[in-house]
Amino acid sequence: MKALKFAIIGLAMLSLPGCAAVALTAAGVAGGVGVDHTLSGISYKTFTTPAADVRRATLKTLARMDIAVTDIRETKSGWEIKGTAADREIDIELESLTRRTTRMRVVANEGDIFFKDSATSTEIIIQTAETLESEMAAMAPVSFAPGPDTVGRR
Repeated sequence: MKALKFAIIGLAMLSLPGCAAVALTAAGVAGGVGVDHTLSGISYKTFTTPAADVRRATLKTLARMDIAVTDIRETKSGWEIKGTAADREIDIELESLTRRTTRMRVVANEGDIFFKDSATSTEIIIQTAETLESEMAAMAPVSFAPGPDTVGRR
């Protein structure tokens, strides 16, 4: 019954002109995307990972996405990374909040000051998170559970 109520509310929100953005945002939050957006097209995510690790993962991600890195600069609080893709200028700010926590801010500018590509900035963050996850999985210790053919052998 609750699912039906949510479905009806969702369909009603999508059919009303001003509510589509709210419904899509709610769907993204419910999906656990974990990327925050502002109305100006800027995307943010905080990682429980040191800034050096997020920087390395960001550079790997940009290379995988074929985004050309044009500048990397160390700042007082972390790193600034700039890149280009098609007609977009990509600005990435990595801010070290603590030794183990880093905030990532991504802006994809489409030429003019008012035109931002939030889809690209969001994808950069999502792909960076996936790079970090795969790096952590590769570093995880492999546990060995003896199988039936190894029990009792020396």
